[in-house]
Formats: sequence, C-alpha cells, structure tokens
Amino acid sequence: MNNTLHNIVMAVSNDLVTDQRVHRSCMALTESGYKVTLVGRLLPGSEPLKRPYPTKRMRLLFRKKALFYAEFNIRLFLKLLFARADAFYSNDTDTIMACFLAARIRGKSLFFDAHEMFPEMPELVGRPRIKRFWERIEDCFLPRIARRDNMAAATVCQSIADVYQKRYGLTMAVVRNVPMTDDSKPVDVSAILSKVPKNRKILLYQGAVNVGRGIEAVMEAMPLLDDCHLLVAGIGDKYDELRARAYELACDNITFFGRLQPTLLHSLTRHADLGLSLLENRGLNYYYSFPNRIADFVQAGVPVLATDFPEIHNIVERYGIGTLVKPAPFDMASRTSQWPQPQEMASIIRDALSYWKSLDETDLQSRFAAASADLCWENDKKVLLQAFNTIFYRKSS
Repeated sequence: MNNTLHNIVMAVSNDLVTDQRVHRSCMALTESGYKVTLVGRLLPGSEPLKRPYPTKRMRLLFRKKALFYAEFNIRLFLKLLFARADAFYSNDTDTIMACFLAARIRGKSLFFDAHEMFPEMPELVGRPRIKRFWERIEDCFLPRIARRDNMAAATVCQSIADVYQKRYGLTMAVVRNVPMTDDSKPVDVSAILSKVPKNRKILLYQGAVNVGRGIEAVMEAMPLLDDCHLLVAGIGDKYDELRARAYELACDNITFFGRLQPTLLHSLTRHADLGLSLLENRGLNYYYSFPNRIADFVQAGVPVLATDFPEIHNIVERYGIGTLVKPAPFDMASRTSQWPQPQEMASIIRDALSYWKSLDETDLQSRFAAASADLCWENDKKVLLQAFNTIFYRKSS
C-alpha cells in the first residue's frame, strides 16, 4: 500500500499544545507515509507550535459550553468541506458531527478515535440534559460508522470498546493512551527539587488538575505527613481552587508547579517515590479509564497509588506495580466523593511507601521492566495503523 497518496485531516477541539495522544497519532500516521494536517482551536494564551506536520488552529468567538461547540463544529465542517483530504480523523465525540457530515458529503473515509466515553465525563455527571445531548450525538453517528466499509474506530481500553460494541454494534480497536518508551537523557530538575526539603518522600500528581482526580483527599492528609512532599504538575479547572486550599492548610509540603514541559516532567517523575492516580467514581468515563499517567509512572519505575477500577486493576495486579485503593463512595446529590478521613488517607500513603521501600530492588526492576515493555506507544501505534488502514484497504483485503 502507498500511504503517500492519502491526505488526512485530523480534528480535535483543544489547542493542540499538550495533547500527547493526538501528537503521537499524527506522528504514527506521518511516519507511515500519510500526509497529516492537524486542526484544532487557538486560545488567547496558546503557546506556539512547531510540529513536523502542518497544524491549523481556529480562533473562535466563544470559548465555553454550547456556543463554543456549535461554533467549533460549524467552522470545522466548513473547513473540512474544502480541505484537501482523502480521509478525516475525528478525535472524540465533540468533533464527530463535523467530520462525519463532511466525509459523507464528499464521499471520503472517516476514522473515529474515542479517547473517553464523552457523555460520561465527570463534568456532565448531574447534568442530564447536556449528557443526553451528547448521547444522542453518539446514537446518531456511531451506528452509521459501524455500517460503512470506509469508516472505522478505536478507543483507549477494552471496557469502553465492549460498551460501544454492545450499544451500537461498533467494533473498535483498542489503542491505549500510553507513552513512548522513555529512554531520554534526564534533564536538570534541581530547581524544582530545591523546593523539596531533603529526606522528604515525593508524592507526585501529574496531569489535568480537574474535578474528580482525588488531589484534595491527599492534600487534606498532608499536614499529617511531615516526611512527605506533594508535587502537583499540571493545570486545569480546579487549579486555582486547590492552590487556595493549600494556602488554607498552612503546611509547607504541598507545591504546585503548573504545566511543565514534557522533558522536564519526565525527569521529575523519576525522582518520585509514589505516583498518584486517585480517580473518583464519577461515571463510566472514569470507572473504565486507564489514565496515561500510570503508564508514565511505569516508564519511570515509580509505583502508583491508584483507585481500584477495572482497567487500572488489571494492569496493577498483572505486573505488581502499585497499591490499589477502594473507590470512594460518590454522592450524586451533592456531587462529592466520601474519601477516607485525613488520618486514614495518611495511613494508606504511609503503608504504601513502606511496602514499596521494603521490596528487593531486583524484584522491582523486573516488575517495571515487564510493565514498561507492554505499556508503550511502540506497541499500540501498530494497532492504530492496522485499524486506520482498513478505511482505505478493507475491501481489497
């Protein structure tokens, strides 16, 4: 097959800067010979982009909620109608309307990549009208993708693939959100580590600082963990609120760094004693997720403290690379999770740190070597390419 004959326009609703899965997908297609153009949005504070493939970012009038999604899909649809393309690549349900309609009108192929169960996002839990709107979008378009030879789909885990197969008859390849093997040379993180007093154990949260990530539960326990230091690397909707709460707690062992460059974050991760991935039970999107930060911790050889959800459980138990925590009960009325009291959370963290320190170093290295050999993009990009190729070559295979 000669992929150089095919122009692919990929769409995503963010500003492209920090979406590593989308970047890895673009690179996999580009390296396979496809000509990829990535389309997203431009925010007032968006950083400049320099990628080995063309990118286009739309400056929109609206930035949030219904008006944003309406404007984004209309602008995206018009752009796709006149773009030089042989196929469209839709990332997530919020781009599927424009991509599907443009593909049908122009007779082009379509690939749908569900990074999550969009209607089950925690931001939509407790908002039934908005949740139902996105469910209807999927009800409309996903069965149609399932019926067409020149369309195909992928998602991030088998649990979500099973849901969509049962619901829509849509077979989805499983392309996990995992990083490239981290064999990069460490960069200097002494400026960051200077904020951590010596002999403190580092608890690291990395990723979006959004609702339902369990960061608050760890923060509340930090005044009881004076031999530990919590580092939060990332930004999001809860960032300012959590920083304010850290100030109220008046303890010197919580530090927020905001967004760090990937090379800096990778090097910092290697210094952590425990990686945190304490998702709350806010709907199926979190329940069935396998957060990419767990794979990042694995690549760095750092044990995780993670919520005992199905996909997380499978990996943590298979390789023995972390400590699982029972999900906190979620109250739908108040939209809050009932995390353990600070004393109990502090005890959970102490026990986890003690356990991992007690293990033989050779045993630890063996566990993480096996896990990192599995949880790497070098494996999953092959699955992506095989699935993507079917939108062009299914009939002739």
